[in-house]
Amino acid sequence: MVDQAPTTAILLCNLGTPEAPTTPALRRYLAEFLSDRRVVEIPRALWWPILHGIILRTRPAKSAAKYRTIWTEEGSPLLVWTQKQALMLRGWLGQTGLAVPVLPAMRYGAPSIDAQLQALADQGVRRILVLPLYPQYSSTTVASVIDAVNAWVGRTRALPELRFVNGYHDHPGYIAALAQSVRRHWQREGGRADKLIVSFHGIPERNVRLGDPYAEQCRTTTELLARALELGPDQYQLTFQSRFGPAQWLQPYTEPTVVALAKAGTRSVDVICPGFTSDCLETLQEINDEVREAFTQAGGQSFRYIACLNDDNSWITALSQIAQQNLSGWPAQKIPTQSASSAYQTSAASY
Repeated sequence: MVDQAPTTAILLCNLGTPEAPTTPALRRYLAEFLSDRRVVEIPRALWWPILHGIILRTRPAKSAAKYRTIWTEEGSPLLVWTQKQALMLRGWLGQTGLAVPVLPAMRYGAPSIDAQLQALADQGVRRILVLPLYPQYSSTTVASVIDAVNAWVGRTRALPELRFVNGYHDHPGYIAALAQSVRRHWQREGGRADKLIVSFHGIPERNVRLGDPYAEQCRTTTELLARALELGPDQYQLTFQSRFGPAQWLQPYTEPTVVALAKAGTRSVDVICPGFTSDCLETLQEINDEVREAFTQAGGQSFRYIACLNDDNSWITALSQIAQQNLSGWPAQKIPTQSASSAYQTSAASY
């Protein structure tokens, strides 16, 4: 059979979220997340008793309580924003004349990478660009997405062509979108805070010693953002958040850093989390709640959180540029010029 209409699609991948802010849902989600060998590299014989005997008995209820503080009528913020980004990306590409389906997928939880890949394959898609929503590469995130895709590949006979985006930590469009979000924040707030805190999700230091480039890419993103904002070395600080377990993680840690700043007389901080492209538990609850409280209790007066890029037009423009660069050379169905503007109105979920 001759393929009359080769179809190209994008799988837009994010970390994942529980299906509900409840203890049972968190137990299922955490069991999947913390069973990933890319996330926890402890030997199974040692890790399994800890995970199933301690963590999954105590942590789900605490995590569910935190999720309830950020849950919206639409659902989990991370899933809501990822779905919107997929819809908008499809529309942006449509405006360039490319009819490219864009499906959101979660590494953990639903909609799963496995299910979305199969849905595309069932509909005859022959070329899939896997685009993780992680600007900085880490084996704990991007490589885990690739593992999930390869697991599906191992169970599939008629395979589509696959491409992977490993990261875009220094992409000019991404840096410009970050800088624009900070400038808009400063304009709304009437100026800069004393210090800009640039907080990334942490990973164990051991991962970096073994070759993970994540820490260096976080530093590069921070330096490029500071340069775009014309900040001097004393006007910003790179930190790492979300430490888990007793091991040494990348430092300096975010919360102790802002506490030390407050005690030293820093009155105000702006905090941005460039590694998160969608607001989620780690930004809305950990940063904008827990770290905020720690800063004010230590004597700080003004803690100003800068929202993630979410559905910002400049971010979707950058995402479109990244997608088009990585789709280069692949045939895609063309939308007639007069119809291109209507592509934005069609939901990616229809695919």
